[in-house]
Parts: sequence; C-alpha cells; structure tokens
Amino acid sequence: MNLPASRMAFSPEDSRRVEEVERVARGGSIDRLLALLDDPSWPVRRAVVAALAASGEVAIGPLCEALRDRRDNEGRIAATIDALAAVSGDADPALAAMTAQADLPLLADIAQILGRRRTTSALSTVIFLSRHADDNVAVAAIEALGRIGGRAAVDSLVDAVLSGNFFRVFPAIEVLGRSGDPRAIGPLTALLQLPQYTAEAARALGRTGDVAAVAPLMRLLPTAPSAIVRLCAVALADLHDRNRERSGNGDAVVAAISASHPAPGATRPLIRAVIEGDPAEQTAICFLLGVLKDPSSAPTLTVLLDAASQPVAAAAAAALRQLGPQVEADILAGIRAGDSGHKRALLPFVSSAGATADVLRCLRDDDADVRVLACEALGRIGVVTSVAAVFPLLADADTRVAYAAVAAIQSLGSTETERLAIEAARSSDVRVRRAALRILTYFGSSSGLEVLMAGLHDPDERVRENALQGLPFMDDPRAFEALLAAAKDGGDRMRAAAMRSLGQCVDDLRASAYLLKGLGDRDSWVRYYACQALGKLAFEPSAEAIVRLLDDPAGQVRVAAVEALSCLTGDVAIGALMTAVIDADSDIRRAAIIGLGVAKRPEGLSLILAAAQADDPATRLVAVSALAGFRSPEVLNAFRTAAFDPEETVRTAAIGFLAAMPGLDATRVLIELLSTLTATEPVLAALSVYVEGRIAGVTTALEGADDELAPALTSVLVRLRRPDANQALMKAMTMANGASRKAAASALAVLGGKEAIAMLRRAATDDPEPEVRQICLLLLAR
Repeated sequence: MNLPASRMAFSPEDSRRVEEVERVARGGSIDRLLALLDDPSWPVRRAVVAALAASGEVAIGPLCEALRDRRDNEGRIAATIDALAAVSGDADPALAAMTAQADLPLLADIAQILGRRRTTSALSTVIFLSRHADDNVAVAAIEALGRIGGRAAVDSLVDAVLSGNFFRVFPAIEVLGRSGDPRAIGPLTALLQLPQYTAEAARALGRTGDVAAVAPLMRLLPTAPSAIVRLCAVALADLHDRNRERSGNGDAVVAAISASHPAPGATRPLIRAVIEGDPAEQTAICFLLGVLKDPSSAPTLTVLLDAASQPVAAAAAAALRQLGPQVEADILAGIRAGDSGHKRALLPFVSSAGATADVLRCLRDDDADVRVLACEALGRIGVVTSVAAVFPLLADADTRVAYAAVAAIQSLGSTETERLAIEAARSSDVRVRRAALRILTYFGSSSGLEVLMAGLHDPDERVRENALQGLPFMDDPRAFEALLAAAKDGGDRMRAAAMRSLGQCVDDLRASAYLLKGLGDRDSWVRYYACQALGKLAFEPSAEAIVRLLDDPAGQVRVAAVEALSCLTGDVAIGALMTAVIDADSDIRRAAIIGLGVAKRPEGLSLILAAAQADDPATRLVAVSALAGFRSPEVLNAFRTAAFDPEETVRTAAIGFLAAMPGLDATRVLIELLSTLTATEPVLAALSVYVEGRIAGVTTALEGADDELAPALTSVLVRLRRPDANQALMKAMTMANGASRKAAASALAVLGGKEAIAMLRRAATDDPEPEVRQICLLLLAR
C-alpha cells in the first residue's frame, strides 16, 4: 500500500517502524494496528491511522470498540477519531448505534467524527446530538452540522440560536448563516440587537446571500459605531456577491440597498468609517457608496483612487462610475487643481464633451501616464475637433504616448484627419512618419496611396515596412504591383513584410504564386511569413511545399508550417500533422495538436486524447482546447478528468468546454463536478450557459438532490433566465423530493411574477411538509 506521509524528516528508527506498520497492514492484522494507536511516535501513529482508514469495512467495528472502551490515553483517542473520520466504507450506522449508551465525552467524539466524514446519512444522528442537554455535545454536533451542511438542520440551528446559551449560540450563528435557508433571517436579525452577538450575526446575514438580510443590516448603519458600520458594509458586499452567485447577478441586492437608503446624509457614517477601515472594509464601503449614489461621497472616493490597495482603488473607481455625470464637475475640479497623480486617478472618469478643454490641457502634462490617459479620454469623449491637438503627440518621446495618440486619432476620425496624416507622413521625424502611415492604413483612404508609395523609398526601414502593410488596403492596381515588386526584389525585411501583406490579397492568384516562391526564400522570416500567409489564404495546393518546411532549420519556420497545415483540410496536411504530434520540439507538438483539433478528423482524436495526459500543463491545455470540436464519450471523460487537473488553466478550460457542449451527458458531468469540486462557482457559471439538454438534465438531477445540491441546481435555473427554466422550477415544486421543493421555493421568490407567487401561495397551505410551508410563508411575507 502507498501511504501519503513523507519520510524525509523521519528518524531512522521512525522509518523502520513505519515500514513495519506497512508490513502489518499488508498482512491484514487489524488488532496489531489497533495496538499501535497509542504509539509515542507521531509518524508511526500517522501511518497506523492511514493503514486503518484504508482497511475499510473490516476496521469499522474494532475502531468503534476502541473508541468506546479504550479511553485511558488521549493520544489513542485522537488517533482513533482520525481513523474513523477517514475510514472507507459506511461507518455512520455503527457510530449512530453507539449513541444509545455512550457517555458525554464519547458522544462529543461521535459528533466530531460524523462531521468530519461529511456524509448526509449521518444528519439525523447529528441533529439529535445538537439538541443534547450537555453543551459540549451540542456544540460538537453544531460544528459537525457546519461541516456536513446545515440546510437540512435549520430547525435545530434556530433552536440553538434562540436558546440564549452563549456556547451554543455562537457556533450556530455561523452554520445558520451558511445554510442559505430563508428561515435563518429572522433569528439572525434578532441577534443584531444583542451587543455580544451583533458582529457574528451581521457576518452570518451576509453569508446567507438572501435579499431579506439587506434591510436589517442597513438599519444598523445610521447609529452604529464605526467598527459595526465597517462590518455591516463587508456583510452587505458579501451578501451581494453570494446573491450574484445564486441568481447570476446581484441586481436584487442593489435594489434592496437603494430601497433601504434612509434620508439624505445617511452615507456620512460610511464616509467617516472608510478612513479607519482595512482594505477589505474600504472596498466594501466603496461598493455601498456606489450603490447609494450620493454625490457627497465623490471627494472621498476620489481620494481612494490613490489607495495603495488595488482592490480599494478599483472599488472606488467602480463607485465613481456609478455616480456618473452628476459628479463630473468635482472630477474636473480635481483635474484642474490636482497634481499628476490626481489627474491619473481622475481622467478615466471623464466622459462628456464639456470636459474637452480640461483634457486637452492634460496632453501637455509632464507625466507620460497622464498624457496617455488624456488621449484615451479624448477618444472616449469623441469631440472630433480635438484631433488636431493630438497629432503633435505622435512625436512624443514616450512610445506609449505615441501609440495612445494613434489610437485616439483613429477613434476620432474627422475630415481633418486625412490631411493631417498626410502632412505628418512628410515629417522630418521618423517616428511621426511611421505613425502617420499606420493612421492612413487604418482609414484606407485612396488619397493616401501616393504617400504609401513614397514611403516604400523612405530611408527608414520600418517606415518602408509600414508602407507595405498599408498597400493591400488600397483599391488601386498600382498598390498590388508595388507589393509584388517588393516581394520579388526588396531586401530581406522588405520581402518578409511583403509576404505578410500578400496574405491579405485573397482575389489574385499572383499573390499565391509569389507566396509559394517565398517558401524557398533564403531568409527564414520570409519563409515564415509566406507560410503564415498561405495558411491564412487556405491555399490547398501549397500543402506539399509547406510539409517540406517541417524540416526547416529555423524553429519559427517549422512552427509556422504546422500552423499553416492546420488551416488546410487535405490528406497531405492531416498526415503531416499526425506525424508532427510526436515531434521532439514541444512547440511543434502543440501546434500540431491545435491543427488536428481544427481539422476535427476522427483519426486525430486518439492523438489529442493522449496529449491531454501529457506531463507538461501547456500541452494538456492545448489538447483540452483541441478536443472541443469533437463529440464522443471519450472527449467527455477527458474533460471530466481535466476538471481535476492540478493546473488551474486546464481546469478552467475543461469546465468552459463542458459548458458549451450540448446534451444530457455534459450536463450530468457538470452536476457531478458541482458535488465534488471545492470551487463551485465556475461550475455554476458553466451550468448557467444554455445549451440543448441543460434544463432537462438539471430538472432530472433535482429529483434526487439533497439539501446542499438542490439550492445550487435551482440557482442554475434562475440564472438561465428562460421561460422553460422557470417552468422547470414550477415543476420542482411538485416533486416528491422535499429538498428540491424548499430550494425551488426560494428560487421562485427571486424570480417573482404572478405565476411564481401563486405557486408559493399554494405550497404555503398545501405542501405535505411543514418545512416547505414555513419557508413559503416567510417568502410571501417579504
């Protein structure tokens, strides 16, 4: 057997004894292993626990007896608890049976074990123990409910919260908040008024993700101390995030916060509290200030744009965007009076034509970042008369500014742009000439042809290249002839640039002929761009010539050849790609995998599936992406496996491709992942993408879902925002599964509408389960 413990730090004696434990385990002697549970050596005890846990059903009875009868050694008890918590097989019935005659310490241990095992079959036992008269037993059981999931035990948790017993209330608050059950709101709200519980109750209300928790939290803000104000802000931001996960957006929470906003000036406590807050609290307060849209918060938010914490600065920026034009006067005043740092912070929020004069002044700021942001702002504002003021920045010493100026000019356009660009193309400054040609190419103006033709003879090589790149966009035979001449007689860099540009010429066979000739050019970059261009043109007759370049001495040419073959569909290209999948060069292999994925030929599937198991993450990622075009059970299994990949990018890609895959099988796999992966939000997002079979698969899963899975599935139906998904929720209210009816009731309350409310009213009186009726009544009372 393979034990997970590393022996690197073990003493020689420990290593010898761990090996002895492994030999005993292979011999199947449970009694000998049990005798070692109180061994003084921690590594030995760990090995014994692992061996007993791996023994399965045969070890359950002896371990239970040891837990009950051998309680004279704390180390042995702890090791026995660890082994029972991890043992494979169904230990829950044996543990439950022990509760009938167990003493108090043993009951607390049983509760702890059942919680660590996290099996829903143990819920009835844990709920029973949570009501025990002894505080230690009850607390252990409440904590166990938190591990298993407390939605099925809400009544017990509510009783604990309302018990007034400090030791039970505290752990129950946390578990009740995570239950996501509407019945949690009332008891937690009541605790807000008790100072010893206010903080924990506020956090728990935030964890519910329930819109009904907004009002009690908002009521605390006007008169609460600064620390509680910050805490409530964090709770409300958490509530918004969790509600967004449940419903696909947090609009309902935003609306509830706005509706709960009291008289003007109520943002003052938030503004006062934000200065004292840590980054998480400041981020949450910025979120609230944005939702409340009080213009008086603009100066505070403006200051926070300079916060050292990026999340705080981003939240302040988002809040200012929420405030919108009503605070632009404050923003412009800050730009006029502030230093470069303030301008950097404020320019991204300028959006109206009235700001043009202030932004134009920023073009002359000493800070290059300010000049970049000013260019971006002018492009956003769209006042075309400002284009002339931007052209001088083409000569800016900072390359980023020059590129931002080009982008602004392209965005603004105007009748003046062409004339100014032609003038700039004749500048003595080579940087300006290069930028001017890019601008003329972007607009494709026929009057720019003469400038481009002249640029082919410019003393600067990059200007000549820019001129070549613009020629394919000129609707004039002279442009194409000049391009062919450069491809034939230019220098190495000019020929390479010409090959690249010929890839844009789809309507003239002469372009393909010159590109074929370029495959044999003496310069590797000419060959590279010729390959790329032929692939882009999908010129099938070039396949054999491109295949020959798979042995090119230049690595970039070999990669370009594989990429070009990926764009071709003939047998020659496919055969070459299948050979390239096992090339010694990893870049070649990955390019070939992509090509086989693009081709979608059945004979390539096995090679891609094998690549999905490669040692290096980059190859696995490429293979998973290549599998997206195939539809087969093997592909589905590969995505399922990749969803557990140690590399996050591979996991994300696999879940994303499962999201787009139609059919019941893909939906079943995603639901399986929802129950097994720790990070569930990516899976929820994937399930919320509508494809054929999605709603049917989710509806079927609801029929057997437990109290933890059912809310996630009904959340998916809400997030789909489709009439047939809404009907599936209505159907769930008629299922035999009570867990699904409870979850569907909460989901229907989120949807609202006459039909949903009518269903809740019927269930509030007619549902066979009191829990469902109670939930529906609570939801209707909001």
